[in-house]
Amino acid sequence: MNWEKFRETGCPDDTTMSSSPISSETTAVSKEIDPNYVLMVADFFKAISPDSSCNDFTSFDSFSVLFQSNTRALSISRGRVSCSVIVTPGIANFFNGLHGGAVASIAERVAMACVKTVVSEDKQLFLGELSMSYLSSASISSELVVEGSVVRTGRNLSVVTVEFKIKETMKVTYLSRATFYHSLISKL
Repeated sequence: MNWEKFRETGCPDDTTMSSSPISSETTAVSKEIDPNYVLMVADFFKAISPDSSCNDFTSFDSFSVLFQSNTRALSISRGRVSCSVIVTPGIANFFNGLHGGAVASIAERVAMACVKTVVSEDKQLFLGELSMSYLSSASISSELVVEGSVVRTGRNLSVVTVEFKIKETMKVTYLSRATFYHSLISKL
């Protein structure tokens, strides 16, 4: 059955919808469920779908679009990076706090920036471990100061700590520790 026809009539003639707004090819609808409830659920999934600017999520570094308007660099020095993050509804969770995945993504970006200030440019880095501690929540429209600093760097690995603090109170909300491994460069 066509989704638009189902929306107009509200009667499921068939148990399969061929052009559902949900990402699956077909959606099975039980005849026992109220059609209005099905419409409410479908509208909910439409409402939480990602912004159209993020449609190409398979491209390299596509998640940066989510954070580029929220993050601003404050200072960059050797082994230290400090930036400001404003919590907006786009990166908030159901409880109106900064989403845990957003915290981890921002922590990874800041940690990578810290390592890049001390490691030579020809070395490729990859994230080996990222540990997160969620101490308290940062509510929507609050501003966070994110400070990253290199704890240790060596020939094959670097360790970075990242602290998230609420700007007004300087209360620590999230802590992160990242370990980056340096890829070996062949000398052929």
